[in-house]
This record gives sequence, structure tokens and C-alpha cells, in this order.
Amino acid sequence: MLAIRQCRPLIDLFTRHPDAVGETYLQHMAVASWYAGRMIGGGLAALVHAVLPFAFETTASGIVRELYDNMQARFGHSAVVRPPAGALKK
Repeated sequence: MLAIRQCRPLIDLFTRHPDAVGETYLQHMAVASWYAGRMIGGGLAALVHAVLPFAFETTASGIVRELYDNMQARFGHSAVVRPPAGALKK
């Protein structure tokens, strides 16, 4: 049987990020799964809208706003990461 200290690096792979956002591994799995489901739904709505412009006219943008607002509420700051000034200039 492996000692706990030998397993620590593997455990850290699964818990480092959830710990950083104040969640357990299972809480993070649930939250990330919710975000994934909303993104997949929004993506599918956007794909259908691309072919049938009269369908899902505001669904994808509404989901994007919902996800952004949720992120803002969870972390209390802008979730937008901006590149340094001049980074995109050629």
C-alpha cells in the first residue's frame, strides 16, 4: 500500500485549483459541470441559430451574460483578463 506522503503529489493535482477557488473537489466538479452544461447548451443554440436565424435569437447571448454575472457574483471582481497594453500590436 502506498503511503499518504507518496500519494500527496497526485492528490494535489486534483485539489490545488478547487482549493484556490474555495471549493472541495466534489463542489468544484458540480460547479464546473453546471458551467459546462450551460456552455454546451449555449453553443448548440448558437449553432442552430446560425442555420435558422429566427430560432434562439437571444439564447446564446443570454447564457453568456448569465455565466458572466454568475462569475462576478462568485468572485466579486471582473472575470475578464486583459492583455498588457501593446501586447496585441504587430
